Amino acid sequence: MTIIEVETLTEPALDVFATLTEAQLRNRLEPEKGIFIVESPKVIKVALDAGYEPLALLCERRHIEGDAAEIIAACQENMPVYTGSRDVLGSLTGYTLTRGVLCAMRRPSPRSVEDVCAGARRIVVVDGVVDTTNIGAIFRSAAALGIDAVLLTPSSCDPLNRRAVRVSMGSVFLIPWAWIEAPVVSLGKMGFKTVSMALTDNSLGIDDPRLAAEPKLAIVMGTEGDGLAREVIENTDYVVRIPMAHGVDSLNVAAASAIAFWQLRVR
Repeated sequence: MTIIEVETLTEPALDVFATLTEAQLRNRLEPEKGIFIVESPKVIKVALDAGYEPLALLCERRHIEGDAAEIIAACQENMPVYTGSRDVLGSLTGYTLTRGVLCAMRRPSPRSVEDVCAGARRIVVVDGVVDTTNIGAIFRSAAALGIDAVLLTPSSCDPLNRRAVRVSMGSVFLIPWAWIEAPVVSLGKMGFKTVSMALTDNSLGIDDPRLAAEPKLAIVMGTEGDGLAREVIENTDYVVRIPMAHGVDSLNVAAASAIAFWQLRVR
């Protein structure tokens, strides 16, 4: 490993950890040069085990032979490891490092919808969900509760956003995902019956036996505020609601997704 002591906050090599925005890290114009940031040793290890390529590490000095030791040992010998005190690194990044370790990683090549859905029986379509915490929580529930793939509309948050990755506890590295540009109805060509999670006059209860009997389901989750667009709802095969008590009209999208994934899982 190449240990580099952080002495100045203006070192260009540190821009990836400090000054570059999420959009700049993502590098839409040249995706092959895209980078994302992973936070905390446990989540970094999940990414490494999943085959993601580390580029540089930023950690508190005390973690080099502590929490980051296993990570460093798994990386190439010439990978730079930037280090300094907790206060210096906090000043650099603008936030307190979770467990004192950050890793810059190469963004993987985008996958196609057909690729990630090959052989899938239960998928989720995330339509316009922009909150990083919700995205991370949806991925964590999807990985835990039997969802085979995640598709996201372009208006949704990037799953490799630093906070989304952290909230997912690395689940974004465990379940295949892709951006879906075509309308949700296009999934019918792949054999999926589509399920809009929405409150309408003709919504089915989520425990309707017809849903569990479907061999392939695509569960469509909408935005945090307005939910799914009417056009999306009208063009799905089923419209489904989660029964509520005490006059509560809906749940947070992350909570609703966990219930939907469990109830609509392959039996």
